[in-house]
Amino acid sequence: FFTEMWERFSYYGMRALLVLYMTNHFLWSQQNASTVYKWYTSLVYLTPILGGFLADRYLGNKWAVVIGAVSMAIGHFAMAFEQIEIFYAALVFLIIGNGFFKPNMTTQVGRLYAIGDPRRDGAYTIFYMGINLGAFLSPIVCGALMATPGFGFSWGFGAAGVGMVLSLVIYLVGLPLVKEL
Repeated sequence: FFTEMWERFSYYGMRALLVLYMTNHFLWSQQNASTVYKWYTSLVYLTPILGGFLADRYLGNKWAVVIGAVSMAIGHFAMAFEQIEIFYAALVFLIIGNGFFKPNMTTQVGRLYAIGDPRRDGAYTIFYMGINLGAFLSPIVCGALMATPGFGFSWGFGAAGVGMVLSLVIYLVGLPLVKEL
């Protein structure tokens, strides 16, 4: 629950600021910012196919989640820097990280219980509650930091990075307690 909640906090927190950042900081037109946003979002939804394949064939789910979480944390913290080259690199880290994290985290929840075990549905319900809570809180927190005088976009993106680090720490601390089938 908490691993997924903080990961979604980081994702939706950054995403809430992304187009505003491109139009206000880089002074891009709405059309150009929307084009980058569309490509980013499309690749975020496409890369889990590759991340799932690599995890199934070579890495395993647990290593893929760790690689994804570290990559996303790097991407979120890189967004706090204002150079355009770092911005593009940050988006690449976020896309790759999401590709490794998302499919493999969900798979691990499914492996906690056998098919047909009535607790499995409850586990996914709790998992999705974490997603919804993180998605609800993140635009409020990251947006408030961005809008607070003296803070700005760097603080909003930094909060997303902190969320991703919390996600990774919770995952690593809890990993020895997880008994998969």
